[in-house]
Parts: sequence; structure tokens; C-alpha cells
Amino acid sequence: MRGGAADGHAPESGSDVHGQRQRAPGGVESGLGLAEPKPPLPRPPPRPLIPVLGGPAWGEVPACSRGGGITSEMIEDEQQFYSKAETYWKQIPPTVDGMLGGYGHISSIDLSSSRKFLQRFLREGPDKPGTSCALDCGAGIGRITKQLLLPLFEVVDMVDVTEDFLAKARTYLGEEGKRVRNYFCCGLQDFSPEPGSYDVIWIQWVIGHLTDQHLAEFLRRCKHALRPNGLIVIKDNMAQEGVILDDVDSSVCRELEVVRRIVHMAGLSLLAEERQENLPEEIYPVYSLALR
Repeated sequence: MRGGAADGHAPESGSDVHGQRQRAPGGVESGLGLAEPKPPLPRPPPRPLIPVLGGPAWGEVPACSRGGGITSEMIEDEQQFYSKAETYWKQIPPTVDGMLGGYGHISSIDLSSSRKFLQRFLREGPDKPGTSCALDCGAGIGRITKQLLLPLFEVVDMVDVTEDFLAKARTYLGEEGKRVRNYFCCGLQDFSPEPGSYDVIWIQWVIGHLTDQHLAEFLRRCKHALRPNGLIVIKDNMAQEGVILDDVDSSVCRELEVVRRIVHMAGLSLLAEERQENLPEEIYPVYSLALR
């Protein structure tokens, strides 16, 4: 994942998919709070760790810790949490493979499912969003902007914490890049989208680079940035249980219920959720959530 940088893990802040890791026995998470520890359940033998999509390269074993649903309990130094993520993403090549941690071959699978998920809302009834302007959060080099948003919207804005990714986007997007209105270089924890500006705000593989508080605050700002009938989509990795801190790219992976609770805290309603199919078995489950 990313902390305001690249896409697909949501760099972000913005970035892409993390490899699945075995959860340590012990404490379990309850929403945004910590439940009393329970005896560990029997576990199958651990599987090899795999790279994070938009994270550590193949063969690297990230230093991870697992805990409940409050990131403030896990992140001792908030400033370091963000700066370490920025430093990490500056070292990643500005390519689709780089955005996806060596899993560039899954890009078409991801984009095809995202297109179907989004078009459900663009085609439905009187409450459907407009198609004038979209915002790509944790946009990286523009993988999602190019293949998903520009074909569906008149103009797109991109935001990412990594300047080199946005610079690469200007060539990667080609002629269609002329319809990218703004390239914002900023971490999502500090980014305030213009109120009433966007029909769709797409946030993929990047929420793990925000603390719970900053994620809730960012979602509130996104809510105010929507046009009438606008839509927010989060697409990200979901842990099987609790919250997992990855010390390599400085991100967290939350279980789905934790994300739902943060969405509720932000004053948003969950319209639909869908699990991504046909991804490699060894990576985290990936879910799309449509919010308004």
C-alpha cells in the first residue's frame, strides 16, 4: 500500500495489493477498539510470505505486527509513519509493475472488475452520478486514470505523494492525458479536494497509508467534495482479522469490519461492496466499497 503515493496501494498516501501474511495468535480486534485477548485457534502451517503489490519485492519478508483496530495503538510516531512511506515509494520504479509490486500481470483483471463495479452506478436510475469529473487518489503513474477513469469521465484530477510518479504520468497517459486537469502532489492526510467538484472519487490501494483518524477525516472531506449523486469508491486489501502493520512500506491492512466502521464514522453510507475475484490465491482479499 502507499502513503499518499502511487496507485494501487493507495501512494495509496497511494498504492496496491499486499501479500497475505499469517496472523499471530493472541489479541483480536473489535471494530475500532480492542477486545479482550482470546485463546488462539489452531492454525494451518504458515505459507511463504509473498510480495506486497505496490510494496516489498519478491523474496523480502516485511516486518509486520498485528493488533486491534486502532492504528494509534500501533503507530508510535505518526510523522515517521508518513515520512517512511514517502521514502519507500521514492525508490519504486514508475511503471505498472512497480505500482503493483511485480504483479503487473493482474492489472487487467483488476481494471475489468473495477469497470463493471463502477458502471453499475453510472447506468442506474435517477440517482446515478454524473460523468464530468473524477478524482484518482493515490494515482501513481495513472494506471487507473488511464484505463478506468478517462474512458468514463470528461476530465480527471490525480493526487499522489510521489512527484516522480506524477511526472511519469504525463508521458504514460499519452494524448488522453490532456484531459487530466490537475496533478496534485500531496499525501492524502493533507489533501483537501475542492468542495462540490467530483462525480466520482476513486481511492485504491492507499487507505493503509492513513491512520484511522486521518482516514475518517479524509473521507469526510471527500464527501463534501462530491457533486450531487456523487460516489466514493474504496478498493483495497482487507486483512482476515484485526489490523496488520507493515514496517517495510509503512502501511496498515485492516479487516473489512474496521473499514466499515471508519466509513460510518465519516458520515458515509455503504451502498455496495464486492470482493475482487481471480487474483492470485496468496494475496490479501481485495474489496470494493461504494459510498455516498
